Amino acid sequence: MQLLKNSKELADVCRGWHADGQDIALTPTMGCYHAGHEDLMHYGRMLAKRLVVSLFVNPAQFGPGEDLQAYPRNAERDAAIAKKCGADILFMPEATDMYMPDYATWVDVPELSAALCGQSRPTHFRGVCTVVLKLFLLTMADVAVFGAKDWQQQTIIRRMVRDLGMPTRIEARPTVREADGLALSSRNVYMTADERAQAPEIYQALRYAGDMVAGGESSATLLRKAVLRRWAERLPLGRLDYLAVVHPDTLSPLDSVDGPAIMACAVRMGKARLIDNILLRGE
Repeated sequence: MQLLKNSKELADVCRGWHADGQDIALTPTMGCYHAGHEDLMHYGRMLAKRLVVSLFVNPAQFGPGEDLQAYPRNAERDAAIAKKCGADILFMPEATDMYMPDYATWVDVPELSAALCGQSRPTHFRGVCTVVLKLFLLTMADVAVFGAKDWQQQTIIRRMVRDLGMPTRIEARPTVREADGLALSSRNVYMTADERAQAPEIYQALRYAGDMVAGGESSATLLRKAVLRRWAERLPLGRLDYLAVVHPDTLSPLDSVDGPAIMACAVRMGKARLIDNILLRGE
């Protein structure tokens, strides 16, 4: 595995691979790897001849007062995991390499970015789209792998790729969870023992809504009320950011679950902001 920190070096290697007829899979990450990241890398390894893993805590996707400086980092451990998962390159740029001092060009998908997480993080997805596009251009990736836990993110990236006519295929992997159902996240380490004990209820309540839909309930209002009632009883340490029933592709709010629908949420557990979702009804 090559460890690269310079974007030009990355682009040169990837151009060489493509010139030799080798396809490339990309797994973008912010590090502090857990089993969910490993799943993304293993899947990327299966999809193409070459696997590039990027590790970059992207300052452009953090808003004022967010955890940019505190975000957990362990580069040496992450490099060992990326190598074990079969990465050909681990790309670990400095912020100054990705953003010049007078950087002024941004990529935005405003309609999809304004909903859900965008309500409390208004510039977040602009930062995500910009850095992901830069990584796509540097690697010329044939396929890129993202996690379905952040449903909004992969939906926005799919739209960006479609609208800009990019050749990169987007693949999403199912959320990897602890045995008690809590979605794996690098930010889980922020929680206290009491917060961690209650956190699995986030997903359990979403599953409860899914069971209601399977039993014939279709009212988005009643589904939200049922989840909020359950959280009030079983998740007293949680602070709601949002809970919404939306269309999986457009992220438009739904009144009724009579077609494709997901329930998505963000809940603050102390210093940790945890996101999750469940597909209530597929295509």
